[in-house]
Amino acid sequence: MKKIGVMIYPYFCMQEISCLTDGLKVYFDIDVDVFAASQDIIKSEDNFQIIANKTFDEFNDEYGCLILPGLYDPLPALFDERNISFLRSLKGKELLIAGISSSPMLLAKAGLLENVRFTSGMWDEIAKFLDFVPYENMVHQPIVKDRNIITAMGFAYREFACEVIKTLGIDDCKEGLFNGITKEYTEEELTFEMGEENFKEFMEEYLSYIR
Repeated sequence: MKKIGVMIYPYFCMQEISCLTDGLKVYFDIDVDVFAASQDIIKSEDNFQIIANKTFDEFNDEYGCLILPGLYDPLPALFDERNISFLRSLKGKELLIAGISSSPMLLAKAGLLENVRFTSGMWDEIAKFLDFVPYENMVHQPIVKDRNIITAMGFAYREFACEVIKTLGIDDCKEGLFNGITKEYTEEELTFEMGEENFKEFMEEYLSYIR
């Protein structure tokens, strides 16, 4: 399958996409590349300092999906033309774009939500005030998929993760990967054994640290 990218910007929310990105790696062994306007340090909304491993000019047709996290304060990213120009360049491409929480504000400014039904965690007053937001297309539901664009409210991060994974054809998510605790478990069900071969590999690596 094609590669997957994540776009970051000041005050982005890792929590809203980590269920998806960690699930891609842990369950399906799929890495993501992190893109930003530059490789300067970017602070997340919870004050982690992140450096993207790629810049926008490295994004190409090898990527089949771009994930946009929400952001606590959208204005620095919204008024950085590098972000908007990059998103605008994706218009018309065969690419799954998945934005959660307030990130559809960036998609709207780039013109990617024209004639597209979407949802967002934007305050309603802001969505109505910004003339580039097609408010008539906004659907007040937790998650909306329209053509190649998936949008979700921030609290629907599990559903967002599942919808992206299903749309990419990676998994149908019917096993409840992101459903949280749904029953009482027995001790046997929560005893996890890695198997003889995997344990042997672990021990070899472990011993290499203490020799």
